[in-house]
Amino acid sequence: MSIARGLLLGTLALRHMTGRRRQTMVAIVGVAVGVGFFLAVSALMVGSQADFIRTLIDASPHIIVSDEIRSPGPQPGQLDSPAGIATIRHRKARNEVRGLKDWQAILRAVSDVPAAIGSPALSGGATLRVGGREEPVSLIGIDPALEGQVSTIGTTLRAGHLHDLERVPSGVILGEDLAARLGLRIGDIVPATSSQGAITNLRLVGLLKRGRGQVGSTTAYVLLRDAQSMLNRPFIINRIGVRLPDAYAAQRVAADLERRFGYKAESWQERSADILAFLVTRDVIMYSVVSAILLVASFGIYTAISTSVSEKTRDIAILRSIGFSKADLLLIFVLEGVALAGLGVLAGWALGYGLMNALGSLRFPVAGEDQYLPLDRSARQYAIAALASLLSGVLAAWLPARKAAGVNPVDILRGAT
Repeated sequence: MSIARGLLLGTLALRHMTGRRRQTMVAIVGVAVGVGFFLAVSALMVGSQADFIRTLIDASPHIIVSDEIRSPGPQPGQLDSPAGIATIRHRKARNEVRGLKDWQAILRAVSDVPAAIGSPALSGGATLRVGGREEPVSLIGIDPALEGQVSTIGTTLRAGHLHDLERVPSGVILGEDLAARLGLRIGDIVPATSSQGAITNLRLVGLLKRGRGQVGSTTAYVLLRDAQSMLNRPFIINRIGVRLPDAYAAQRVAADLERRFGYKAESWQERSADILAFLVTRDVIMYSVVSAILLVASFGIYTAISTSVSEKTRDIAILRSIGFSKADLLLIFVLEGVALAGLGVLAGWALGYGLMNALGSLRFPVAGEDQYLPLDRSARQYAIAALASLLSGVLAAWLPARKAAGVNPVDILRGAT
């Protein structure tokens, strides 16, 4: 097709649009409203999901290596004689001190991954007693310098600093709710009894903010060596938290660590499998709804072009009789649909931008802090809205355009005479 012929077809499409201004405006407004609400809804849904996943990823290490074994390997005797060679009765199980054996080698393996950080920790049970009140807690001994790089505990403190565990002897960090129940303030001393029976006086040096889940309400953070002393497990750790530069490589790295050392290495994807599955379902529902919005908006284009085809049947027959092909007529009305959709997209972008600014300015007080709606304002959302609208516009225009292309000029002109 020559450039001149293309300009001619475009001019005819433009005349169709300007000749019926009311229907043209209705079609453009319909697409604009669809695109605007598509942007607002998708920005809110995608933004909240991205913020949730980011919080989920950052709240805890990407990989947690624990002293558990998913499935113990077979013993040499079992391999040599699967049917067994002896029966042992009345045996007494031997109590072993649990922990990660040769955990330094695991940390070296983690450090071999570029930019990866491993943080050793020891967890156990303890009871805090103040007056006649007792509160069971999960005692976790950490290295503040490493833990601050692996988890977000350092940024969730209402008072104090993570490094105060090193500066203050026998320091402890508790959640605000737990400290309030015990009537404790920064600097107060609280007696703690470990699961091994050791009693230690801990000094409160930090408070975790409310609204941080079970971590803030039932967990007590102390220095690693203090936890080892209280739990009577010197030089032992039972957990290593790992943070990776690429959080989505956690499954692969976890599988490699588990294969090499035998201990359970759980990635954040494995820990949150149910939540991630729910988010996939949520995405399907969201895009189905917003796509339906755009589909309904395209009905205005269909109505405008279908009416144009019905009213201009004689003009179409004349065009056919002077040499315009079926493809030319089809292209005229498809160009008209694309133009209507394109103008609607531009107006919808402006409407969506305004709606997103309005949503982004809303403030919600949560746990004493102002929270704003997380929105995804990326160009990707604008591109998806434009592409979906243009495709809907082409489809809406193509259906009546087929009718126009199938007009028999002889029948139309004979009937007109």
